[in-house]
Amino acid sequence: MQTPFTLKIYEIARRIPKGKVATYGQLAALAGNARAARAVGMAMRHNPDVPKMPCHRVVGAGGALIGYSAGMGIHTKRKMLEAEGVAFNGIRVNLLKSQWHPNRA
Repeated sequence: MQTPFTLKIYEIARRIPKGKVATYGQLAALAGNARAARAVGMAMRHNPDVPKMPCHRVVGAGGALIGYSAGMGIHTKRKMLEAEGVAFNGIRVNLLKSQWHPNRA
């Protein structure tokens, strides 16, 4: 069942542009509950609109690549992000360069 909170998460996640990422905690805060990062993870896991939902653009705190079930998991997620121009520092996304800030131009 999709709750109003889950629907809000999906609405926000669809706005993450190519080349940018958001953290689970960031999406939770933007959806109105900063303490619900795990709920964001569950929403992404049960994503009903895979072609239109850029769930690969949602990463863990500190830029960790976690929680991706398509293809070869985290390897596929990284390849997709790299193809979009997301910057990495080792195994983590460089959030200083690639984190999405919805209120910035």
